[in-house]
Amino acid sequence: MNAQDLQPLLAQHPFSKDFRPQQIERLAAQARRATFEPEQVVFRSGDDSTDFFLIVSGRLALEMAVGKKVLRIQTLSDGDEFGFSSLITGRPTTFQARALQRIEALAFDGNRLLESCQADPQFGFSLMRKLLLIVSERLDATRLQLMDTYSPVAARAGA
Repeated sequence: MNAQDLQPLLAQHPFSKDFRPQQIERLAAQARRATFEPEQVVFRSGDDSTDFFLIVSGRLALEMAVGKKVLRIQTLSDGDEFGFSSLITGRPTTFQARALQRIEALAFDGNRLLESCQADPQFGFSLMRKLLLIVSERLDATRLQLMDTYSPVAARAGA
């Protein structure tokens, strides 16, 4: 599929909600389809991160290893995004991403997105603002999951 084929799909994705038509065009020019099968690990914590993904359909678990346990931090589905680490150069992935169902997604090379941000600062500001919201949401989900797992109440309940 070419950028023109992906543009309507991208325009409908919640991530693109506040982007101008030209910004959606810029994103669509970089988009490619990606598919992941159930139980496929898209990336592991600590991997080099290369791609940012917008989920079109399916479900995905974001997980974190804590000792010998793997905690599910968040379950993502249609309209969500993952792989923000690909836009933070020199940083490995924070979470493990594992498909729970077949995932249809749009994938973006993180380095190319960063180049686009530098070439068009207004686009870059819009994209980085969206990414900051994602990071904030992930931090909240992680905090809640860790509180639930390690709180004294959970310990008394046998969790």
